Amino acid sequence: MSAAPVSSASPAAPASPSPRGPWAWVPTLYFAQGMPYVVVMTLSVIMYKNLEISNTDIALYTSWLYLPWVIKPLWSPLVELLGTKRLWIVTLQFAVGAALAMVALTLPMERFFQLSLAVFWLMAFASASHDIAADGFYLLALEKHQQAAFVGVRSTFYRVANIGGQGGLVWLAGELHDRGGSWALAWQGVMAVLAGSFLLLAAWHLWRLPRPAIDAPVPPAERRWATFFEIFRAFFRKPGLAVTLGFLLLYRFPEAQLLKLATPFLLDPLDQGGLALSNKEVGLAYGTIGLIALTLGGLLGGWIISRVGLRRALWPLVLAMHLPNVVFLAMAWAHPGSLALISAALAVEQFGYGLGFTAYLMYMVLVAEGPHKTAHYAICTGFMALGMMLPGMWSGWLQDQLGYLHFFGWVLLATIPSLVMTALIRIPEGFGRKEPGA
Repeated sequence: MSAAPVSSASPAAPASPSPRGPWAWVPTLYFAQGMPYVVVMTLSVIMYKNLEISNTDIALYTSWLYLPWVIKPLWSPLVELLGTKRLWIVTLQFAVGAALAMVALTLPMERFFQLSLAVFWLMAFASASHDIAADGFYLLALEKHQQAAFVGVRSTFYRVANIGGQGGLVWLAGELHDRGGSWALAWQGVMAVLAGSFLLLAAWHLWRLPRPAIDAPVPPAERRWATFFEIFRAFFRKPGLAVTLGFLLLYRFPEAQLLKLATPFLLDPLDQGGLALSNKEVGLAYGTIGLIALTLGGLLGGWIISRVGLRRALWPLVLAMHLPNVVFLAMAWAHPGSLALISAALAVEQFGYGLGFTAYLMYMVLVAEGPHKTAHYAICTGFMALGMMLPGMWSGWLQDQLGYLHFFGWVLLATIPSLVMTALIRIPEGFGRKEPGA
């Protein structure tokens, strides 16, 4: 169910070959890109749940943390125009490491919730800016054939960060708590480990990132802001824009609400309608098995689209995404006590989500087609994040009013707007299909 924002960067001329091989920095760069998003959007939810913050407050305030990814296109030109992308990457990684250390310092304080949220807010802006710089640097530092060869490496290590965050770090918090520490001390330990790791990553990239000649600041005379505004005007003049925006905002409408309550549901005690799992069990079932299933679903969804095209694959993928949400309703009704059964149910739901999300990503590629495809794709990702932020904000309050069983029933009804918008969009025949010989 977690799915990270998709970053963008401006196209660039081919880079000159670098003596520093891509294996020395591409895996670590995309691991560093994935981890802050996992911390801000997922670990924060579990941490606040352990620290006894209400579901209403968790969903409302952590949903606001999507905002930097919503408005990222508005300041992306700054990364393009000011400084080098290499400098942006290293500086922002040091900033993320410092922010993680600050979160650790806030947890024993009386107003830890407000203070840690403020730091997470800053970390979210740093992470969104890092996305822009990292993807831009990837295009500048690698030849075209290297870009194609390492696209799978990028995706894999981004997923490794997700599994490490939602699986390993959640397990670590549970282990530290079981050894006698309070939840505040346990999460302090997790954040301290993360902070140290990020400072090491920043130092590594300061040393190992290549220095392509094309990665240079734009001369002041060439900083044409009028072009930036024209790109936005071109996007909002696209035909059928109302349907496009409706689809981008509503396709994940049920998932946006479910996402914020999934881990609280797994952690809450039985008398509150939850499944009473420990942090270690959540880290295994949801953060490891679930994310592996999500990755496999995404790979299969991409393969299906490449074989038959998005138009033919659209409805099967949409249904694969939404129908498995019924497993949460079933678990809220039956309260299975078996970790194996819960893990299997979460794997089914995440596998379906991985399938369906590929259709959404490919539709954004279609919308972005044209002379400004990179910038327009970034605008699409902003609307994607907005579609996750707004429903997530009220989901905790709604669950508190309805209870888990009726809330998950509502999530199934909330698929209707998504299905309606899917019926309204138009996909060209063959779009996304790999042509013979290609």
